[in-house]
Amino acid sequence: FPTRPLSQPKTRPYAYRCDCYPILNHAPFSPYDAWSNPILSRTFIYYAAFVAFGLIVASLGPTLPGLAEQTGVPIAQISFLFAARSGGYLTGSILGGRVYDRLPGHPMLAGVLLAMMLAFGSVPLLGTIALLACVLFLVGVAEGMLDVGGNTMLVWNHPVGLGPYMNGLHFCFGVGAFVAPLIVAQVLHYTGAIAWTYWIIALTLLPVAIALVWIRGPEIQKPPPAVENGGNSTVFVALVSACFFAFVGAEVGIGGWIYTYALTLGLADETASAYLTSAYWGAFTVGRLIAIPLAARFLPRTILSVDIFGAMGSVLLMLAFPHSPAVVWIGAIGAGLFIASLFATLFTFAERRIAITGRVSGWFFAGASLGAMTVPWLIGQLFEPFGASVTMVVVLIDLLLALVLFIALLIYARRFSLRDTNARG
Repeated sequence: FPTRPLSQPKTRPYAYRCDCYPILNHAPFSPYDAWSNPILSRTFIYYAAFVAFGLIVASLGPTLPGLAEQTGVPIAQISFLFAARSGGYLTGSILGGRVYDRLPGHPMLAGVLLAMMLAFGSVPLLGTIALLACVLFLVGVAEGMLDVGGNTMLVWNHPVGLGPYMNGLHFCFGVGAFVAPLIVAQVLHYTGAIAWTYWIIALTLLPVAIALVWIRGPEIQKPPPAVENGGNSTVFVALVSACFFAFVGAEVGIGGWIYTYALTLGLADETASAYLTSAYWGAFTVGRLIAIPLAARFLPRTILSVDIFGAMGSVLLMLAFPHSPAVVWIGAIGAGLFIASLFATLFTFAERRIAITGRVSGWFFAGASLGAMTVPWLIGQLFEPFGASVTMVVVLIDLLLALVLFIALLIYARRFSLRDTNARG
């Protein structure tokens, strides 16, 4: 991999090892090195955007009871908000997949973040479930466009050694998701209402949007001419999208309902349930941090296999001991650790075999959005008639589906050759 150009004399040269990490040859790293390098500066901005993204996604679950009280509807109806936001995410994913292949990415991302800030900040001001669903649909559209844009441009920004960088991006999402329930808990403690949660988190989007305006984005990548490799890329994309459906369904199903699950079963009070949610997302964050070096040393299919079985074991543990506060903490933390790297690792697995364009990313995230829409909504519909334990039953069925889909993907992926000699499947 080429070293840094000599036209940048004030920066320190890089060498690359294992097509993964930039290794500094000489003096210690300084902020000037990163900011003067457009590749690293863009990477850091994407990471900041995904911290804010994690804050927004993880804040809905702990605020569900507050939103139900705000709109005067029961839990079964308030769960429709997951479907509304995920429907918007699906729309944004498909729309964004086409937009980023045609228009400059950074101005688009900046506009998306500003729109998300305004919509998310207005949530505490809405008194009806219909208005709330409409606004969260718009938030979901912005989330879908942000997710597609951030992941696609990171791929374009790092054409070699993507794995650790992709896991780093999703680690930053986990950081935001970990912090969000802590913000909810503190806001509830000091104010007794959820409004300031939404306003504080909305303001975190503003500096990232400003930074995106000032820094030029990567060049739009066009797919190479089709090469016959024995496989149908349409079928491959469909299988990967189906895996994203199952993976994200489990992730959001637990993250969105663990608060209400623990509260309903009497395993924790409101504050402790918020901390339990934060523990899940905290473990999720640690899992993504651990996945950064693992991505440089193990095959994506190995990591994915361990993650699926580990998540299933954690959920089975919670089902076996449904009334144990200690077990629900262990199970939630275990599930967070194993689910953490599924998304980024699957994205890397696909990138090794087909060219990632905005349109391809859009289909991947469309599958993810359907999972985020379907699984939490299904839990909400079954929660009151069958009890809180149905939460883990639905998640376990979803993970079994993930296992079947992943096996099918592995079998079909044998038809595809790796896209470069340094790639590892």
